[in-house]
Amino acid sequence: MKLASKLAIGLTTVFGFVMQAAVFGQEEGAAPATPGFFDIVFGGNAMDLTVWSMIFLTSLATIALIVDAILSIRVAKIMPPELVNAVKDAIDAGDLGAAIEACESTPCPLSNILMAGFNNITEGYDVILDSVSSAAGIESEKLMQRVNYLNLCGQLAPMFGLMGTVTGMVAAFGGLATASGSAKAQQLAMSISGALYTTAVGLFIAVPAILGYTFVKNTASKIILAMEALTYDMIKPLRGAEVAADGGEEYTEEYTEEVEG
Repeated sequence: MKLASKLAIGLTTVFGFVMQAAVFGQEEGAAPATPGFFDIVFGGNAMDLTVWSMIFLTSLATIALIVDAILSIRVAKIMPPELVNAVKDAIDAGDLGAAIEACESTPCPLSNILMAGFNNITEGYDVILDSVSSAAGIESEKLMQRVNYLNLCGQLAPMFGLMGTVTGMVAAFGGLATASGSAKAQQLAMSISGALYTTAVGLFIAVPAILGYTFVKNTASKIILAMEALTYDMIKPLRGAEVAADGGEEYTEEYTEEVEG
């Protein structure tokens, strides 16, 4: 609370000083020249240019990650319907080789999970479930890592903007030593205005990044849950299966009565 109070008092004092300086400059008849956005970006020192470069890189990364998420995190990409139908038909027909071939010809998160189960077909149904569960966790983590980078951009953008504002304020007050009279007030006002641009642009980038992260994360979570449920449903026919002796490419089911408990 003490730090927040001091910061609020300091910002209020600076704002009041800037307003008084602007009024004083207008009374003296000074004609303020408003710089353009490109003048603010490229007209600063090396530190300002570095901060603006990081902000622009963050904005490009945000756009790229949102586009990548829209194109990649889709049901058709994660669990293609043609793969689901092919594997179901192969398992129903008792042809494990065809199911494996379908997974190998259609690489995707679902095929990776199914292959983990198929590779352990000789170890029993419990091992198949463990393998599928582990593979599903790995594929889910891969998807969420890409989403988390978008969240990182949403957090970095306002931090870079704040960094630019702080360094700009330091340069603004430091430059008062070379100005005098009404020019001093005008220079201070323009310098602070330029410094605040970085915070505004940083927030402008952070808002769509956070919104995009929330939307993509929720979409990815729904697809992941659906994929896991679909995977367990697809491997249910493997319960009690025996691998044939001709190399393991076919299997026959044992229709035995299960005694629970």
